[in-house]
Amino acid sequence: MTSNNQQQATALTEDQTNEWLRQQFQKANLHLAEQGVVMDNVAVNESRYVAPYVAVWKINALNRKSYWVISGEVPVDFLELSAAADARESLRAFSLRWQMKAQQLIDAGVQDQTAAGYIQLLVNSAHSLYDLFESEKLWGSAV
Repeated sequence: MTSNNQQQATALTEDQTNEWLRQQFQKANLHLAEQGVVMDNVAVNESRYVAPYVAVWKINALNRKSYWVISGEVPVDFLELSAAADARESLRAFSLRWQMKAQQLIDAGVQDQTAAGYIQLLVNSAHSLYDLFESEKLWGSAV
């Protein structure tokens, strides 16, 4: 996803996009902190977004590890950098992870409406991410 593709994919103004990105970065950073990972810096050139849908951040942490962190209209989640070669591949990795998690929850037996809603969120998000992963229009030659 190049900057031009990112801008074409959204109807937000530049200010709205910047505010959305700030909010998504805060969500990603908070999620990492809740998981005991303290961010050191962001590899901006390797991070990607399609505002206002999804942002994928390459985060370098103080523990000397790097992670892909996703936020937006999807569950906030993170993977170790070794799970994907780049931001595009991280979408596929998150998609697969969420499909597997949804299936595990289904196999465990859905007990309430909240769990059923969460499973549906995982499934829908996984499909949406995979569609973004496959979109040559978004990624072009910049991977």
